[in-house]
Amino acid sequence: MRLSTRIALAVGVSVPLLVLASGWLLLRLVGDDLRAHQNSQLRARATVVAKNAKAFLDVAGTDRPVMEQTRQRRLVNSARDVGIRLTAPGGTISAGPQPDPLPSLPRTAPKPVTVTSDDTDWLVLSLRVGAAKEGTTPNLWLFSPDTTEEELALVRQRVVFGALVAAPLAGATTWALAARAVRPLRRLQRRTSGLDPRTSAVRLEHTPTRVGEVDDLAYTLQTVLARYDEQVERTGEALATARAFAATASHELRTPLMSMRTNIDILADHPDLDPVDRAEVLDDLGREHTRLLGLLVMLRALAQGDLVEADAFTSLDLTEVLDASVSGLRRTHPDAEVSVRTTPGLLVHGWEEGLRSAVDNLLTNAWTHGRATDGTAHIEVTLRHTGDPRQPLAVLTVDDHGPGIPPERREEVFQRFRRGPDSPGSGLGLTLVAQQIALHRGRITVLDRPDGRPGTRFEVRLPVTGVRDVESTLPLLRRDWLTGRHPLPTRSDTRA
Repeated sequence: MRLSTRIALAVGVSVPLLVLASGWLLLRLVGDDLRAHQNSQLRARATVVAKNAKAFLDVAGTDRPVMEQTRQRRLVNSARDVGIRLTAPGGTISAGPQPDPLPSLPRTAPKPVTVTSDDTDWLVLSLRVGAAKEGTTPNLWLFSPDTTEEELALVRQRVVFGALVAAPLAGATTWALAARAVRPLRRLQRRTSGLDPRTSAVRLEHTPTRVGEVDDLAYTLQTVLARYDEQVERTGEALATARAFAATASHELRTPLMSMRTNIDILADHPDLDPVDRAEVLDDLGREHTRLLGLLVMLRALAQGDLVEADAFTSLDLTEVLDASVSGLRRTHPDAEVSVRTTPGLLVHGWEEGLRSAVDNLLTNAWTHGRATDGTAHIEVTLRHTGDPRQPLAVLTVDDHGPGIPPERREEVFQRFRRGPDSPGSGLGLTLVAQQIALHRGRITVLDRPDGRPGTRFEVRLPVTGVRDVESTLPLLRRDWLTGRHPLPTRSDTRA
């Protein structure tokens, strides 16, 4: 059933009910007003009749017949359209409309009361006049036909007639208005009926109709379709990441696994192997196991970076992240000499796990490849603010004392599985760093040491978030680091 028809039926049913309810209230009010008006008229007539009745009683039974007849005529004439019954010394005087048959009259009725005679209601009012004032029995009654029910019956017929007429008129009028009102909704329904996100890339194009409900519904549909497209894209990215993870793991793990298998076969086939050779094979097994474990950890971290959602980003204090990474390096590598200079209160909008992984890998890379000629691993770490109010940035620098990286190779170090012949790593550490810096809208640069001494400086620049803007959410860049198709957020530089 169409919405316009539903509205028309609802109004067609509710309007007569409202008319009837209003009529019932109107009947109550009109009935009260009519009874009050009749009572007031009867009381006003009773005042005049009582005066004339007293005057008649004063001369009744005396030797003044002319005065008695005159005052009796005046009493009857004063009754007009009400009936009277007066108990006099010479008998009962009746005039005007009377209940027939006469019902039992109330012994006292100083205010009008209703009595019924032959299915007819009468208003009755009793008084004591003349000498009867000293007694307890009234001697004057006034009667008036109660016409309230007749007038109320007429009003009741009008109310019922109005309800019967209002039902079809209200239904038809409401249907016409509702059909016109829902016309923008029907147009929206026709435009959306052919949209199937599973089979078509066509999306809803809506022109504002200035009808709030229709525009809100169109906006909701556009949002749903956009969310569907986003989820489809994210699902595709997740599937691509899973395939890339499987393919990369299969390719990269084959060599260390085969090497480990060879060493295990040597140990199994030669139980009496020379202790020196056995120690060499076991050492080789340990290195391959470490490399295998590191490769799996790095692949997992890259996959997490490709699949991270925007709601994982929160306001972070970069100083706290750096302090945690430095403490972790000192704990795992006690021989590392790390000097740190930081500026507190540098807030960034970031993924804590990703930033921590990036800083950890920068420090581990400096400890691994940045040793001085005497074998010491001294690392200088600095975190500062650029001071530019238009584009505030946090600058993290990591300096080592190693042999340095030639300018022509400074882009290569961030590519997947780029590792030197003697490198114990997986070749993914700096790739992971580049991925996280890209996700956080930053840039990483490979530089020479500024003091001219041998070594390398890695400089990371990240946008700083103001205290009032810490809840803002940045859209995530396209992520395909695990598949190897990504723009490097790096810039090589040969500045001293």
